[in-house]
Amino acid sequence: YPRPPPSCTMAASFEPCREKMTAEGLPDAAIKAFEYSFNLLASGESGMIPEADIAPAADVPNLADIKTEDGSVHGASLLKESVVLKLNGGLGTGMGLDFAKSLLKVKGNDTFLDLTAKQVISMRKAYKQNVRFALMNSFSTSDDTMAFLQKYPDIVSDPDLEFVQNKVPKLDKTTYMPGDYPANPKCEWCPPGHGDLYAALEGSGTLDKLLEQGVKYMFVSNSDNLGATMDLDLLSYFAKQDYSFMMECAERTNNDKKGGHLAVRTKDNQLILRESAQCPDEDEDQFQDISKHRFFNTNNLWIRLDRLKEEIDKNGGFIPLPMIQNGKTIDPKNDDSLKVLQLETAMGAAIECFSKAGAVCVPRTRFAPVKKCNDLLLLRSDAYVVTPDSRLVMNPVMEAAPKMGLDSKKYKFVQALEAATELGTPSLVDCTALKVDGLVYFTRKNIFVGKVTITNSSSEPKVLPPGTYTNCTINLDAAPGLGAVCPKKMPTTPIEGQKPGTSGLRKKTAVFMEPNYLANFVQSTFSTIKTMGADIETKTLVVGGDGRYFNPEAIQIIVKMAVANGVNRIWIGKDGILSTPAVSAIIRERGPSYMSPFGAFILTASHNPGGPNEDFGIKYNVENGGPAPEKVTNGIFENTKTIQEYLICPDFPDINLDLAGTTKVESTCGSKVVVVEVIDGVEDHIDLLKTVFDFDAIKGLLDRPDFSMVYDSMHGCQGPYAKACFLEELGQQEDSLLNAEPTSDFNGHHADPNLTYAVDLTARMGLDRTGQPVATATPPPAFGAAADGDADRNMICGANFFVTPSDSLAIIADHANVIPFFRDQGGLKAVARSMPTSGAVDRVAKKNNLALFETPTGWKYFGNLMDSKDLFGGVDYTPFICGEESFGTGSNHVREKDGLWAVLAWLQILADYNSDPTAPLVTVQAIVEKHWATYGRNYYCRYDYEGVDKAAATEMMAAMTAASETNTGRSMGPYTIATADVFEYLDPVDGSVSKNQGIRFLMEDGSRIVFRLSGTAGSGATVLMYL
Repeated sequence: YPRPPPSCTMAASFEPCREKMTAEGLPDAAIKAFEYSFNLLASGESGMIPEADIAPAADVPNLADIKTEDGSVHGASLLKESVVLKLNGGLGTGMGLDFAKSLLKVKGNDTFLDLTAKQVISMRKAYKQNVRFALMNSFSTSDDTMAFLQKYPDIVSDPDLEFVQNKVPKLDKTTYMPGDYPANPKCEWCPPGHGDLYAALEGSGTLDKLLEQGVKYMFVSNSDNLGATMDLDLLSYFAKQDYSFMMECAERTNNDKKGGHLAVRTKDNQLILRESAQCPDEDEDQFQDISKHRFFNTNNLWIRLDRLKEEIDKNGGFIPLPMIQNGKTIDPKNDDSLKVLQLETAMGAAIECFSKAGAVCVPRTRFAPVKKCNDLLLLRSDAYVVTPDSRLVMNPVMEAAPKMGLDSKKYKFVQALEAATELGTPSLVDCTALKVDGLVYFTRKNIFVGKVTITNSSSEPKVLPPGTYTNCTINLDAAPGLGAVCPKKMPTTPIEGQKPGTSGLRKKTAVFMEPNYLANFVQSTFSTIKTMGADIETKTLVVGGDGRYFNPEAIQIIVKMAVANGVNRIWIGKDGILSTPAVSAIIRERGPSYMSPFGAFILTASHNPGGPNEDFGIKYNVENGGPAPEKVTNGIFENTKTIQEYLICPDFPDINLDLAGTTKVESTCGSKVVVVEVIDGVEDHIDLLKTVFDFDAIKGLLDRPDFSMVYDSMHGCQGPYAKACFLEELGQQEDSLLNAEPTSDFNGHHADPNLTYAVDLTARMGLDRTGQPVATATPPPAFGAAADGDADRNMICGANFFVTPSDSLAIIADHANVIPFFRDQGGLKAVARSMPTSGAVDRVAKKNNLALFETPTGWKYFGNLMDSKDLFGGVDYTPFICGEESFGTGSNHVREKDGLWAVLAWLQILADYNSDPTAPLVTVQAIVEKHWATYGRNYYCRYDYEGVDKAAATEMMAAMTAASETNTGRSMGPYTIATADVFEYLDPVDGSVSKNQGIRFLMEDGSRIVFRLSGTAGSGATVLMYL
């Protein structure tokens, strides 16, 4: 880079950067280190190292030559004083990633992080001691990494497992002021390069803690280099040489000529590292001369921690590393955004800071990083194998790795490589060089021998036919293409407000019908789940909804986009209808196992009204059948803010949703087949419920002459399920069902099963809108229930009697043992309720010694508890019952609330009370009143203030939050506020924290007032007040 403009030289002040970093809570060590780099920049220092100032490094010993007979034994004795550190701060943005590169699958289903964890576990077993292991994560990788490592409890249980890399401001290239980017403030920051290792060790307190624990030697490597493991001969040599710092180097090849190299500074004969960004243009040829500068830095470093501490203290709290300038745009995805400088440092450059520093030349087996798709394809192929101790090494039958030359424009990002290898990874074990020009798709049946060149200058991808290709050039220009399954990139721009709530994204139908609105959200979802490892190529996508307006059209769009994103099998509910609990059942139960779904799009706005002028919604459910967790929904939202294009197969045929059956669409070239099956969406759910309940006992109840029931589907999607359950399975008459035909606008009604909107049911049951009994022309049925639009909610009534959702949850939990699903598994173990739900179930839990959880509103929190053992290796809380005051109840048979399950649970309880057909009928009211007599009664009421101004509602909530401390202790009439706070939930399963989950006023007598803003409204805001 040229020297800075005269207006900046010396005049630039570091103070704005100091203020920004201090406000962000960054430690002094980070601020001092960045100030040093900033001052170098402001003084006109370019950071360049001219060829005239250095000499080639010579006399670098080889690892094979330094090994001694006692090296391994001596090294093993030093392990108790050693720590293995992996640098894990990189997102791999240069490869199109927005998550930790270490979470990229590198061999089979194993990611870099999987293999690293397995290496550590293998080492601990081999040496029978707890070899210390640590990660330097970044602010961008910490959460994902720590969540991923939950599968390795022996690793993640270490309280000192991670410390977090610092971040520094991007600088305006003209003024050197901190860059400002209100559209996405995260873009204002960047990692300071891996040279931040030293400031992060010092600033986090990790360095002092390790020294206090007697740790002397640190081995550092990048997380994407799986060949870099703790080598006992190297550890022994490092200790015997009494080095302060040692760098592992390797012989440079043409593949490495652009990487940093080891050199000797001529003025003081000091070993230094010169990176490519530090080489003047006029010296580029000599920089790349691998016969002159023979050794490159592998970034495998050995550090004496006590000497590092001395050097930091000597320099006033930091290591003075050479500064590297990188010119970027402040938003890496927007070339038109502000031009900035990112100041970075290289950790290997610290070699020049230690007088007692050395280097060792190591074999290529200790260096297998991934910087480009070339590297990733090579590692994924048979050219590399995994050793028993989980190292990734070159296949021993090969003398050298093939030279890789994938088209740098077509394969710049991982997503392109994933699409190109969807049909399998080619064999490279006998290949010496592979060059690909244009976009070519491979299969596992492609075998390359010798030097192979493939070209495709056409505008669409071409699939290379199966076969062995030996020392040849293949031109695919005239080859048949993908035809109907050929993906097209469609330009788009971000659309504000696409943040999924607790139940997905909901807006007015007209909004979803606007150009690109649905497509942006769907593409953002695919981009997120693919980066998180969803197996979309071999598993199945489920699509369906509650039948509301725009449902069929949205399904066709999703199908075409799914195929473009690599999905090969799709199940759609007949007529486009699938209830939310049925989707969960299909994901969890429908087989065979190799077809099991990776997830589902559910098109629903739940209980909100439907129609062209009403609400529409979409939510994504994950592989366990439950709603996407926050890390997924947050990822989706982040992608919606930066999306520039979406993928779609515009020529893929529309699917006939009216008829069950299978459609197969084959590519023109015959390489790919997509299977779309329109399925009976009812069967899987009903079959599952038949394993949960005793249908014979329920039928006995329903057939009693003194018992009658009515079930109101409110013209939502429950109608087909209600018919299958009550008419076909339980043999009841059609008059037992109300409004069982789904319509796109719920027949003009609000399909919300409560006393306000379920007017047809309450009229039949003899209830007014407050739940009080009213006279009816004919006696009401003994039992009544209603479902909402997507059939996950329920309302339960008896004759002239309303059961509150909170009481319903408590009563089902108290009678769980009459339901076979719970009885046959040894009984109920745990219950959970959302925070605003009344404490009725708490009393049941206390009496029956059940684990009890109070969670935020949102079924995903219950799902985590259900999967505590299976997915997280934690406590088994199942069998499990849970519920919310908003008419949602369910169990661990699926991972959604289930309206039909709740109705059958009540019928099972009634059947148990009425097992003697000669005895008088025990009614719903009698059961509830018996419960009150046993446990006491929890009074409860909820008020919904709908369609209020969102900004004003947010301001009101903020004012109550700010007054929490003042309100605590206040008395109002007979009530005194013991605590006023904002509910925060620490998930006992994955350790995540959910903040701002409702404002609580907790009275001294146990009464509560709660305020929440609803995340499920289609427009405006809904303020919920719970008493």
